[in-house]
Amino acid sequence: MTRIKQFILLLFLSLGFQYSFAQSYKFKTSGFSVLEKNEQGKWGKWSDLSLVNILVTLDTDKSRIVVYSQIIQLFEIVTYQPIEENDADIVYSFTCIDNEGVNCTVSIVTRKKQDNRKQLYINYGNRIINYNIFNMP
Repeated sequence: MTRIKQFILLLFLSLGFQYSFAQSYKFKTSGFSVLEKNEQGKWGKWSDLSLVNILVTLDTDKSRIVVYSQIIQLFEIVTYQPIEENDADIVYSFTCIDNEGVNCTVSIVTRKKQDNRKQLYINYGNRIINYNIFNMP
């Protein structure tokens, strides 16, 4: 009987540790802009900032990023890239596959010299989507 109690205790402890290491981060957007390459392969100009208020989640337990726009954008994280930091920015990048099977890079950038303003970039190579984001409690 004591072995069963020990097993149950170990089971609950292991499940508790598993959930304690899972991280989920929630952000809200305040605006977005798009940058595209033209026919000659050169970058154009950023579109005007559009005000949006949508939820973005980064779930490291499920290895995915979800942007809850009118059409939900789901990004499965394939690779967690090394953190890049310099005097101006901290960049967390992820190699992803979106819900249509297209490869992209998703980056969360903290602008140190701009009061730690955060931005989310979704880079498809020929198109970049930028969301201004802030942490939710």
